[in-house]
Amino acid sequence: MASKLTVREFFQRFPSDEACLEHIMKVRYGLRHVCEKCGVDATFHKLAKRPAYSCAQCGAHIYPCAGTVLQDTRTPLQLWFYAIYLFVVTRHGVSGKELERTLGVTYKTAWRIAKQIRTLMTEVNGFEMLQGHVEIDEAYVGGRRPGKRGRGAAGKTIIVGMKQREGRFAAKVIPNVKKATLRGVVLESVEVGSIVSTDELMSYGLLNDDGYKHGSVKHGAKEWSIYDWREDVTHSTNNVESFWRLFKKSIASTHIHVSQKYMDRYLGEFVFRSNHRHRENAMFDLLVAAL
Repeated sequence: MASKLTVREFFQRFPSDEACLEHIMKVRYGLRHVCEKCGVDATFHKLAKRPAYSCAQCGAHIYPCAGTVLQDTRTPLQLWFYAIYLFVVTRHGVSGKELERTLGVTYKTAWRIAKQIRTLMTEVNGFEMLQGHVEIDEAYVGGRRPGKRGRGAAGKTIIVGMKQREGRFAAKVIPNVKKATLRGVVLESVEVGSIVSTDELMSYGLLNDDGYKHGSVKHGAKEWSIYDWREDVTHSTNNVESFWRLFKKSIASTHIHVSQKYMDRYLGEFVFRSNHRHRENAMFDLLVAAL
């Protein structure tokens, strides 16, 4: 299967609600498996008037959507699948108003669908310790406000990002950039002994004492990368900063504003897309499997 997923391919795979239901059945149970009721390895066929499948051996029913976010939905399954498709193929995210217009549903329904998909993306990200060479940088997200600029600016949501070179990206919302906060994030996310690249923020100065090989670049002095001949590595935070640029532009252009209350969901969405980019079919199947 190709990594890209076009609109034509989507509707070829999922031309109806029945095709979507069959896909959920295949992903969650399989059209042939050992029946929990009779214990026989049997085939299951779709019931004509119910969103359920029946065991060919004993007639026991399985409802593929039971226990998922789709269990009590009145929105057609094909619209749910198409919403997931839009989240997978977009680069800048999908707003609730855009879903409302595209799916032909109310804004309340569109917002709820988007919320559920972002939650799935965040959950699918899972947890895996970063290792090797990891870049770490923090960012401040929010609208313009008068007063102090930069670190400590009022009304901003603080997020920290960690990128394993040639590997995964991880990020989370943090309350501040104090040493204790950043130390806790790094210790729970980055394997001790890894090479860590940061900027000159003093809170990162503790990393050498925790067993990391720490190098920093001084952005205040217009320094964006520096070569460490002792470790034969180039320190920079360019990969994380590229993610921040895309994330901030996407919020400004697509969502206009995201409150601190929901920032973790939007962050999880973009982290998921970053970790699986160029694998649209795989991204789609991962999200459907997580329903």
